[in-house]
Amino acid sequence: MIPSWIIIGAVTFLVALGSFLITPRDVKWFANLSRPRWLVFEPLIPVIWTVIFICGAASAYVVWEKNPGGIITWLLMALYLLVEIITVAYIPVMLRFRSLKAGEILGLIGLISGVVLAICVLPISLMAALLLLPYLIWTPIGTYTTDELKELNPQDA
Repeated sequence: MIPSWIIIGAVTFLVALGSFLITPRDVKWFANLSRPRWLVFEPLIPVIWTVIFICGAASAYVVWEKNPGGIITWLLMALYLLVEIITVAYIPVMLRFRSLKAGEILGLIGLISGVVLAICVLPISLMAALLLLPYLIWTPIGTYTTDELKELNPQDA
């Protein structure tokens, strides 16, 4: 039998990888947007998201190990998956529609879903909930950054 951490890690990796495969080719639009002066950490964003996804997968693993195969555990795994899909959909959806508003909406939906997930896993494991903190801290920053991009690029909102 394949260990649960390998399955959870593989699903996390495949969903994240899938976003690169379905990203529209027209990234020039996004690259040409005006950026806020304070957005000096943009080159670190891939590293930040990698850490966040690793923490999310670790959180899912902790929850799974508390009650492997239980109906509540499966529902929580579905919620973890939903949060990741919403998160990785940000770039493909925003690029496909050339809409910063679409990205902002997905960011807010992701934040709300992440908060719901953290509340649901807290009674199961404090550690699992704490591992979701990077997502819960970063998502508002990303959503705020998208809102700032909208302000600087009203024609692309």
